[in-house]
Amino acid sequence: MSLQSEISKNSLDGKNPDQENQNRLPPTKPFSRFIYTSLLWGTGFILLVLLSTGVWIWTYASTPSHLKTSTTILIPKGVGVRQIRTILAEHGIVGDDIRFLILARLTDSAGHLKAGEFIIPPGLTPVQILKILETGDVILHQVTIPEGMTNRQVADILSQKNWVDLQRFILLTKDKKFIQSLGLNQSSLEGYLFPDTYLLTRNEMTEKSLISMMVKRFQQVWEVVSKNQKTKMMPHEVLTLASIVEKETGEASERSIISKVFLNRLNRGMRLQSDPTVIYGIPEFNGNLTRKDLKKETPYNTYVISGLPPGPICNPGKEAIEAVLNPADVPYIYFVSKKDGTHHFSTNLNEHNRAVRTYQKK
Repeated sequence: MSLQSEISKNSLDGKNPDQENQNRLPPTKPFSRFIYTSLLWGTGFILLVLLSTGVWIWTYASTPSHLKTSTTILIPKGVGVRQIRTILAEHGIVGDDIRFLILARLTDSAGHLKAGEFIIPPGLTPVQILKILETGDVILHQVTIPEGMTNRQVADILSQKNWVDLQRFILLTKDKKFIQSLGLNQSSLEGYLFPDTYLLTRNEMTEKSLISMMVKRFQQVWEVVSKNQKTKMMPHEVLTLASIVEKETGEASERSIISKVFLNRLNRGMRLQSDPTVIYGIPEFNGNLTRKDLKKETPYNTYVISGLPPGPICNPGKEAIEAVLNPADVPYIYFVSKKDGTHHFSTNLNEHNRAVRTYQKK
């Protein structure tokens, strides 16, 4: 039979070859439809959960706190984000909510939150609070160390404000290994804790860091003031004499004159005979300097020893150091207090004795 005849036969029989092939394909299985439907519903559910979670977190992140006034908090050094959340919750700044932890992770703040003392203003959102803690915008406290304080007095000032442990601070000022680490070769840091106003932050300061800060400040000042010095004294000698000038001076304009008086006495081989040096050498001085004290042999009694004492008797300021480096051009070798903060200066003993009778014995 020919091909044409075969096709005609099939046509006559009512059979379509393409339709017959389609009828032979396997039918769609019900299980496959179930999987497809499940995936569709599952994806929709996951998207709904993600959307709901996003709204849940966004609502928390954008809701301002209920604080009425600014609140100060202290974040200790070394605490994690969970402890920080607890501290904030205790102050009523945020709720004790897991969303704070999630938000810290999502904003990449968790590992960058700083320690210190912070002021949290009212009405901030958790995102804004995290930003404050992350940028480290801590409270800066002004602490002033006056000129003429001894290391013990400096320690007292700092310990009273809870910045240092008194005894640990004092011991460090005599720790030779620590002193050498600061670039100095002295047995004590007396004189090297520069008097100034310092900006300090809670939890960032230790006894070592505070001492290092003050010594570094001294070194910075010394580098500036010592450039045009007129004296050939060693730095430690300059600082020692400057500490005596600081203690002897009540009137700023007299510093360079008193400095020259002491330098004139040193050049003549005379003893300095400075009361503050005697006082420094007396442990637990009771405030009453006696004739017996003036005769007592100590390394700091300049009525007994010749030359300078072994080291500074206080921490002098910049002006006292400059007075020693650039003393006045005067011939005086004596001075006596006028009891008004100023002094009478003399070039000879007779004039000095008359001034003593005038200002001290009347």
